[in-house]
Amino acid sequence: MTIQNKVVIITGASSGIGEATAKKLAASGAKLVLGARREDKLKKIVSDIEANGGQAIYKVTDVTKAEDNEALVTAALDTFGKVDVIFLNAGLMPTAPLSALQTDLWDKTVDVNLKGVLKGIAAVLPKFIEQKSGHIIAVSSVAGIKAYEGAGVYGATKWAVRNLMEVLRMESAQEGTNIRTATIYPAAIETELLDSIADKASREEMGQVYDQYQIPADRIANVVAFAIDQPEDTNVNEFTVGPTRQPW
Repeated sequence: MTIQNKVVIITGASSGIGEATAKKLAASGAKLVLGARREDKLKKIVSDIEANGGQAIYKVTDVTKAEDNEALVTAALDTFGKVDVIFLNAGLMPTAPLSALQTDLWDKTVDVNLKGVLKGIAAVLPKFIEQKSGHIIAVSSVAGIKAYEGAGVYGATKWAVRNLMEVLRMESAQEGTNIRTATIYPAAIETELLDSIADKASREEMGQVYDQYQIPADRIANVVAFAIDQPEDTNVNEFTVGPTRQPW
């Protein structure tokens, strides 16, 4: 398997998709560098991975800070001597009607969902260009390919990630840097995203959808592993993933 011995950075690694992916890749022989804000959860995940014979380290990370993203790359190089993959998974989903005018949450959503991805790319891209290899994987959303009421700002950030990642793929091919990309568009996946919804009506409505349809986060972990496990000359760049029963 090409996952064996690859060094993978994961943001938003303290729960949900990030945690499931870390454990999946570690079990397949990858070496993990985990970033998130909650140190207690990161410690527990690293401990679980090590107890099962895997290798992982962590750094407390705020993806809105360029220096924190850069520190993850530095940690990977200092500890494992290289970096092969970055999985940009951190995100917020504070859905609400635009008329609610939650402008503070608009700013925060853009800072995490879009600028956080940009800063992660900026942190790792110089190394990937230098070594003429690397893999950048980002989480968008089905709200990044289809419009939903209540998801105006959230969806806008996820549409932006979709465009950003496709341009990155195209430019890498043109520049001959051999950087692979993958963008994932999850539907109702079991995560903590609903915790970021401040609008009561939106949270109740979204909660009902997730209660009815959600599937475990390891379903996305399987997709990440599949993308990484392809031969270096093969790029599978988009995955829309959700419950079979959900009409999306």
